Amino acid sequence: MNNLIIIFIWFIDNILTKPEFFIGIIVFVGYVLLKKKWYECFAGFIKAVVGFMILLVGAKGLVEKFRPILAGLGERFDLKAAVIDPYFGLNAVDSALKSINLTTTYTMVALVIGFLLNILLVKLSKITKLRTLFITGHIMVQQSLTITWIVFFAFPEYRNFIGSIMIGILVGLYWAVGSNLTVGPTQRLTKNAGFAVGHQEMFAIWLVDKVAPKLGNKEKNLENMKLPKWLSMFNDSIVATGTLMLIFFGTILVILGEDFLRKLDPQNFPEKLSFITYIISSSLSFSVFLAILMMGVRMFVSELTNSFQGISNKLLPGSLPAVDCAATFNFAPQNAVLFGFICGSLGQFITILGLILFHSPVLIITGFVPVFFDNATIAVYANKVGGTRAALICAFVSGVLQVSISAFAVVFFGLYKFGGWHGSIDFELIWPGFGLLLHNFGLVAYFVIIILLLLIPQLQFRRAKDKELYYQGLE
Repeated sequence: MNNLIIIFIWFIDNILTKPEFFIGIIVFVGYVLLKKKWYECFAGFIKAVVGFMILLVGAKGLVEKFRPILAGLGERFDLKAAVIDPYFGLNAVDSALKSINLTTTYTMVALVIGFLLNILLVKLSKITKLRTLFITGHIMVQQSLTITWIVFFAFPEYRNFIGSIMIGILVGLYWAVGSNLTVGPTQRLTKNAGFAVGHQEMFAIWLVDKVAPKLGNKEKNLENMKLPKWLSMFNDSIVATGTLMLIFFGTILVILGEDFLRKLDPQNFPEKLSFITYIISSSLSFSVFLAILMMGVRMFVSELTNSFQGISNKLLPGSLPAVDCAATFNFAPQNAVLFGFICGSLGQFITILGLILFHSPVLIITGFVPVFFDNATIAVYANKVGGTRAALICAFVSGVLQVSISAFAVVFFGLYKFGGWHGSIDFELIWPGFGLLLHNFGLVAYFVIIILLLLIPQLQFRRAKDKELYYQGLE
């Protein structure tokens, strides 16, 4: 018995507290179950571990680069600031957990529990009415971390393995139920391509599919609209990110002023370096670290997704994989993605200006992932059922909600101290509300949320005209 305890403690200290090794082991086990050759299992493990370590390098660079700006805003204007982006949110939660002497161990355990629960719920699809397995690995990590903090914030007494189980149940239900909501809209968009969306805007996709037809005419869509050629440069994520960073961080650095920044950041802003050079270099370095981070994500996610998808095909025949929202971009006019990005950015910019004018206690700074991926996805789905007008309105409103609700959430959950919030649209539409309920009503709210999530697919099934087609993903 003592030997088992020693092994378990070693596993916690050396594996669970090292998320890169934990992810690598998950990939390795997945490939073993798929009966891959030993060297393929080993290669998958190495890629997953190195990919996650690259992600950590990019994340660390973002934090270290952003910290002086946060300090400067706080020191000069007594202003709190937070970037709304899943990667900044991930770092914020990691820092918040360290501030209460915890690590991401509980998150990694919750992730596995959530994934196994998702498998079980789909295995029991005749009872649960759930058909989709969430396999977008990096999104699972981001969402698990944010929900870890929401649960630990609401239940300080459960900052332990009991809390980890509670988190796992919540994330597993969210992945299964949320991705299941996207089946009908996605099958109609893609003409039955056989997948659902497992990303950051699942509830938003369902909502847009219901609202967009009332806002416009699907016959008058973006496919028929011609755009200036120069706008196509924003189809490149590096250009789009670099431009955003130049606008936002460049503006903040100008506001802070040259003299103040020379005192604040003497190592990177020596006397011989001009202010303009410093602004461009500092702003674009965010794009560099984000590119590094995303390279790491692509490495470990490709292995994780292959492993998960193989498992799902083996254990859950007939189920639909829930994949990255970018998979839907191929089924829409290219300018739908661009318009979603532009209109979402406009909604965010106007709302940020409103926060400044009304003296908000916290300044929200735009992040790339919500303003691009969320709003592009929303525009794609809105354009399909409501045309150009619906696409523009829905993406703009999404931008407004991303900033306005984040301003509340980042203060309520205390993450402004650590400079970030998740920021994606589902983490504005439902999770701040869930957090409020959990904080104010405790375990009663926890069980009510579970019951509500389980009821959603039952209502979907009841509304389906053909019950057999429902199980084939054809609502």
